[in-house]
Amino acid sequence: MRNLLFNITLAYRALRNNRMRSGITIAVIALGITALVGILTTIEVMKKAISSSFSSMGVNSFQLTSDVIKKKKHSGGMSISFNEGKSITYAEAKLFKERYTYPATVGISVNANSIETVHFGSEKTNPNISVTGVDDAYLTVNDAKLSAGRNFSASEIQSGSYVCILGEGTAKKIFKKNINKAVGQEVFIGNFKCMVLGILASKGASMFMNNDNSVLIPVNAARQMYGGENSFLITVLVNDVKMKTFASEEAEGIFRVIRKQPLGTQNNFSISKNDDIASMVIDNTKYIQVAAIVICIITLLNSVIGLMNIMLESVSERTREIGVSKALGARAAYIRSQFLTEAILISLMGGTVGVIIGILLGNIIGMFLGVGFVVPWLWIWLGVGLCAAVGILSGIYPAIKASKLNPINALRYE
Repeated sequence: MRNLLFNITLAYRALRNNRMRSGITIAVIALGITALVGILTTIEVMKKAISSSFSSMGVNSFQLTSDVIKKKKHSGGMSISFNEGKSITYAEAKLFKERYTYPATVGISVNANSIETVHFGSEKTNPNISVTGVDDAYLTVNDAKLSAGRNFSASEIQSGSYVCILGEGTAKKIFKKNINKAVGQEVFIGNFKCMVLGILASKGASMFMNNDNSVLIPVNAARQMYGGENSFLITVLVNDVKMKTFASEEAEGIFRVIRKQPLGTQNNFSISKNDDIASMVIDNTKYIQVAAIVICIITLLNSVIGLMNIMLESVSERTREIGVSKALGARAAYIRSQFLTEAILISLMGGTVGVIIGILLGNIIGMFLGVGFVVPWLWIWLGVGLCAAVGILSGIYPAIKASKLNPINALRYE
């Protein structure tokens, strides 16, 4: 331990005496580790954001959509593609809800307009409000809560009453700080006047959309206001998450019957499970991870060459010092460890700087995605390990060369 501390002291003194040269080498190593840790931290942040986004949609729910999702396995993993299938009509969605008897809650919704404006008095939102036609089960199946007011009644859904529930972001834009007074007021959704029944509790923004810039209206009101051309979405919330697979299989069978699809034909709709899609998206990030590691290795190989040249130059400059040490009885192993320690110290200093910068850069992206601070311990240890390997690879030859110097010739060196 004493020899190690002494070697570190000598290495630090050598670095201080050659600040410019050492600084450039440390910067090159730091660049490679920054690229590695930064990209991989960003990937971890994106994974967390994807998982959070899909989890907010419900881990014990699934959707019947008109999009046909195709999964294709290949040597690199699995890819997914979305093809437009046959639209789900309101009559089909309603019939499914009536026939589906599995222990679950079924909700029907339709995206009526994604670029609507809402105004109250002189206040008006930007044309970025998503209007969704829903039934009375929508809040339950989407795990949405109300911060004020009430849900739609069955009669309001059936009759298509012009009433609405505002997302918190929408309410704040037109009622400012008085959103609690919004309930009972009449607002214009486009050109249609609707009474506000409630305010949705904030769900925040995901990496896909801002969930608070929204308005909910009864599904039949949406059909009257915007027409019934858009495809409907059926969401099923099972009572027991362990039974989700069985529930989805039964849903598939019932909907095939409703659509009168012959046996053996491919579905013209899809059953989408949020956790499955999230897993496939996350799985495809491994290509980026491989690319980041390759970039890092290429950069560090350049660092190995640069650091080896620096250590060889250091051996040349300190030839007399090595000769004096050998004349005083220093063994070859001690000389080797001294120069090897210096090379490893330079590498670890560069690696430490790179790890810190990489983590910070990755988490800056996390701030925009609304994800908490992520510390990728696996990639940190990988980065440190690579730096140690760089130090050993680049320092071992100069260290051996220094240990083999003839002390007499070394003392004569000018």
